[in-house]
Amino acid sequence: QVQLVESGGGLVQAGGSLRLSCAASGRTFSSYAMGWFRQAPGKEREFVAAISWSGGAPYYANSVKGRFTISRDNAKNTVYLQMNSLKPEDTAVYYCAAERYGLGSGNMDEYDYWGQGTQVTVSS
Repeated sequence: QVQLVESGGGLVQAGGSLRLSCAASGRTFSSYAMGWFRQAPGKEREFVAAISWSGGAPYYANSVKGRFTISRDNAKNTVYLQMNSLKPEDTAVYYCAAERYGLGSGNMDEYDYWGQGTQVTVSS
């Protein structure tokens, strides 16, 4: 069992930056690939970024490529999402998710555990 807790969301102006964190419980964090997804009001949840258990092969949605960076610190059981050059269309609830023994998938169905989400609001 893995519990995930996101933090770092908030209100920021367009062009600004935020860093989201996702802290995981349990001693097997390094066995999980981690992903970030987001859901805007009235829209389906969508993939943002993912990273393998080792921290290699980060994978991004085209809409955030070049602006967002996913990273992880297995010693701290934490995965991060650095978000730069934020746009109003990035406004959403951001969720982290854990995929056991995965490489980091863009498919929500591959993930075993989810956090409760953190709100990111980008004003124009």
